[in-house]
Amino acid sequence: MPDLKHRWKNKQLREQVAVIDHKKAPTLVLQNARYLHSAMKRWLTGNIWMYEDRIVYIGDAMPASADEIYDCTGKTVVPGYIEPHVHPFLLYNPKTFAEYAAKRGTTTLVNDNLMQLLALEKKKAFSLMEELNRQPVSMYWWCRYDAQTELDNEGDIFANGTINSWLEHENVIQGGELTGWPKLLDGDDMMLYWMQETRAMKKRIEGHFPGASEKTLTKMTLFGADGDHESMSGEDVLKRLMNGMMVTLRHSSIRPDLEKLLTEMKELDLDQYDMMMFTTDGPSPSFCADGLTDKLIKIAIDHGVPPIDAYHMASYNAARYYRMEHLHGMIAPGRLASLNILTNEFHPNPEAVLSNGIWIKKSGLDTSPFPNVQWQRFGHKKMSFDWELNEDDLQFSMPFGIEMVNNVITKPCNVIKDVAGEHFYMNEDQNYLVLLDYEGKWRVNTTIKGFANKVEGFASSFSSTEDIVLIGSSKEEMKRAFERMKELGGGIVLAEKGQIVHEIPLPLSGIMSDQPFETVIEQELKLKELLAERGYPFDDPIYSLLFLTSTHLPYIRITSQGMYDVMKKTVLFPTIMR
Repeated sequence: MPDLKHRWKNKQLREQVAVIDHKKAPTLVLQNARYLHSAMKRWLTGNIWMYEDRIVYIGDAMPASADEIYDCTGKTVVPGYIEPHVHPFLLYNPKTFAEYAAKRGTTTLVNDNLMQLLALEKKKAFSLMEELNRQPVSMYWWCRYDAQTELDNEGDIFANGTINSWLEHENVIQGGELTGWPKLLDGDDMMLYWMQETRAMKKRIEGHFPGASEKTLTKMTLFGADGDHESMSGEDVLKRLMNGMMVTLRHSSIRPDLEKLLTEMKELDLDQYDMMMFTTDGPSPSFCADGLTDKLIKIAIDHGVPPIDAYHMASYNAARYYRMEHLHGMIAPGRLASLNILTNEFHPNPEAVLSNGIWIKKSGLDTSPFPNVQWQRFGHKKMSFDWELNEDDLQFSMPFGIEMVNNVITKPCNVIKDVAGEHFYMNEDQNYLVLLDYEGKWRVNTTIKGFANKVEGFASSFSSTEDIVLIGSSKEEMKRAFERMKELGGGIVLAEKGQIVHEIPLPLSGIMSDQPFETVIEQELKLKELLAERGYPFDDPIYSLLFLTSTHLPYIRITSQGMYDVMKKTVLFPTIMR
């Protein structure tokens, strides 16, 4: 994806016009296509000419010749799908997620920059964005205003100059998501300044307002929020629409809400979809096994949304919202040649996919045009540890612990026994819990209830802060899991009875795998199976790990500052220096 301000140079524009004058041949023609014309909001039949990565003509005419003619007789063609809310670090990485998504027709992605902010120097992060532009999809980015946790060095990471540089980058098309909106309400003028700068640059601001009242949503709109993806009911959708917000309907691994939302919207007579789009909201890998945006389109159609509206929610609406309809979301001259060829409009999983004029899938077969990324060049490398886990690191004396209510919500609980020994008894459903600074400077020691009752040793470098999480009933096995995670250079490890039971290597900053998406799905499914056998009662351990340190959800978290009360915004017990 070259320069966005000058997508095509003068020479390329002249060549594209020469195709219309029959002085040059199109590189590809989709012949006899039944296609969605979004401006007309109807299905038309004709021929779609492309020159390299751009649509140059739609209509009845055929060129005298073309480099390739693809017969679409009996097929239906729609714009490439747009995923507006990607967290591209849920074990997978931005490249592997994009490759997997593109095979299912999602060829434009708007990515969270949180892990690039936390893990990389700004210069390397920007160089990585340029490298990812070599992929045959369209990748855009957000700019975070906060870390969604409590960091000792947050002021350094979220320095004014850094945030302004991100906002000014042409690949960044929105600010947010606003996980720190309570700070905004409490008077954080730096965040408000960044929001004003974002609006001045004609870029969008994405909210994060679960459970927000009408009053709070109104305040957020006045501050500058343009949209939100946290609707959990039809009433939530209505409140956001009434405030003029773009409503992103979510169907994710921790909030698979789309069917419920559509049912309740119907009950409220909400049948206008122009201010709505879809997201899978950075799902755990296995949630994607049966589809991404294509799955959401199918759910919408099955729940009575007119097919054209369903496809617009996955393409045209998002393109208009981000002011990119000159490039995306429409089958018309001048737009990028990103198209999905379907059996018909009731089967949104495409049999063929074009992205930026390149075949991603053709006649049901993957074409694998995605170049490898040398992650190490940009700073995403194996974790290295110059410190050892010692006996003091596994000493526990805190009077209360954390209890899991569901996948991601936690609350305080009493410690049920003396925690000074080497083991917890497994039938007590309570385990040791340690958060260790990646650099070995500090630790937080407590207990966790409700995670599992038969886990002996568990270690993970996967967390929202890139620090190390240890869980288990046996200090010996926790240490074994940690040592193996350390050998891997980052990862998730389950140990018991002197053995490593399962591991997921995460060599990219301890957060992401470098393996194909399908491999990561298998690894995650195995982890879920093993944890379920050992008493994990929920369905998304990946998000449980991610959000143990996240302070944008209630009620109590472990952070780099210590045990943290989210509602009172106070540190209950500080970290212990090692």
